[in-house]
Amino acid sequence: MTGSYTRSASASFTITDARYVGGRVGADLRLLHNLYGKPALDSIEDYAEEVAILLNRGFLDTVDYGFRDTRANTWKFRLRYKATAGGQLTDSRPGSFPDLVDLTDYGFHSFLSYSSAFWHLTSSEQDSVKKNLPVSRTTGTAPSALAGTINTGHGYARNGAGVSRDIYVAY
Repeated sequence: MTGSYTRSASASFTITDARYVGGRVGADLRLLHNLYGKPALDSIEDYAEEVAILLNRGFLDTVDYGFRDTRANTWKFRLRYKATAGGQLTDSRPGSFPDLVDLTDYGFHSFLSYSSAFWHLTSSEQDSVKKNLPVSRTTGTAPSALAGTINTGHGYARNGAGVSRDIYVAY
């Protein structure tokens, strides 16, 4: 006899699971702070909780953290986390960054994109979600990633959902 079993990641993925994943992102950000002096230590827990809340509710598409040239709005170094569910999930150890990059004269920046589930909410529901997040974001244009290298294959997951991570370093 053969059969199949399918389970919904959203039904079993709890805020505790999401905070585990957010904590892994926070660990990467603490390492980034140790290497480059940013982001500010007091903001890391807020970034981690923002990831957890949005991931748990299915409202996270991608979130980027890194260093950019503000004049050209281009990344010099970027960590990108993409929400994933099911499929090929990995739960790696935080870190595994490439060799140090000279980020003198580049400012720390973060850019977040919401999922299609978020955009299907009414505007008042969207406002409510944003109001309850620990990070206040403004509307803007995502920095460009021009010529550089991207390292993939790293991610954080628990109980059927998580994030995949890539690292972009400009030439």
